Amino acid sequence: MDDYPLLNAFLTMLWFFLWVLWFVMLFRVFGDIFRDHELSGWAKAGWTLFVCVLPFLGIFVYLIARGRGMGERDVRQMQRQEEQFRSYVQEAAVGAPATGPTHVDELTKLAGLHDHGDITDAEYERAKAKVLAG
Repeated sequence: MDDYPLLNAFLTMLWFFLWVLWFVMLFRVFGDIFRDHELSGWAKAGWTLFVCVLPFLGIFVYLIARGRGMGERDVRQMQRQEEQFRSYVQEAAVGAPATGPTHVDELTKLAGLHDHGDITDAEYERAKAKVLAG
């Protein structure tokens, strides 16, 4: 324990945190490069090469040059995903085929027959039990 004082442990945690932060930024920049539809293929290749060859400088230059647009592109991507999700849910809800009368429909019809006196109390209870069991 004397060979590794507490300050060194804190510095090790700091370096580990910075290392993880660096990889998060690296993946974030690569994701933004390839997700941006406004960049041409050559521009994507150039930014990727720049970030790979000179990683620190490449990421910092990318953040300075295109950092503001990263947030805007993220917001647009989220809005597109939200619109796609909503349209999918609407299509699925409208396109769901009717499988026939539901338990609620059958119980409503039975209650109407019972209220009009078309079936007796005993017949109503048997039919209701049959609907609820099936």
